[in-house]
Amino acid sequence: MASQSDGSTVSGKPREQSEMFGKVRAGRVSNLIVEQIRLLISEGQLVAGDRLPSERELGERFGASRVTVREALKMLEATGLVTIKVGARGGAFVTAPTSERVGEGISDLLRFSVVEPSDVTEARQVFEISIVPLVCRRADETDVAELQEICERAERSLESGEGYSVTLSAEFHVRVARATHNPAIELLARTFHGPMLRSLMRAQEEDSLVGVRGTAEHRQFVEAVRMRDVAAATAVMTAHLARTAERLRKD
Repeated sequence: MASQSDGSTVSGKPREQSEMFGKVRAGRVSNLIVEQIRLLISEGQLVAGDRLPSERELGERFGASRVTVREALKMLEATGLVTIKVGARGGAFVTAPTSERVGEGISDLLRFSVVEPSDVTEARQVFEISIVPLVCRRADETDVAELQEICERAERSLESGEGYSVTLSAEFHVRVARATHNPAIELLARTFHGPMLRSLMRAQEEDSLVGVRGTAEHRQFVEAVRMRDVAAATAVMTAHLARTAERLRKD
């Protein structure tokens, strides 16, 4: 790769890290360090696999103590932007955030915000019904088989007397989103996993038969997808989510 006279590559990534980091002087220093490194990652100046300077070096460049730098690195590790390894070849390494990690972050935001189960279900109605045409068009044999397998597990749970598993229900709906073969859609579905579980548990408390009906509707939905019948699949999903919404509707 050709280099430019200012010491950076044509991709815009500097050859040396010594000029990347600037001293921080105000506010909570660790937060400012985090934001500076996040910006470097978003701009592509730091990429997955890059090793950050040592805590001592970062402290000198930021004008901060090693304790403060260590705190900032721990914050970056918690968000999945940095992996900290120990040992002779250890250090802080930039990592690419996974869809699971991003999904967990958004899910936590939903969990700790003032979002009612009815709000979550209403959002699911908008989202899940809209992706049905894509699911019917793109779902392959593996998608159908795995959705059927989830249905079988749910049915066995009911037959054994263990009762309806809201965990399997949430798994089913995330797997439906995966059948779109669109990673962004699957990621959005995963963000609703935790809030979805809580809304399903609340609905089950309101109506103990919701699980029996839900499992049957899951089966009907998979069959409609297998037949690539968009109208039938949409009708099943619409009725399925509407009943949950009815159980959770605010007074």
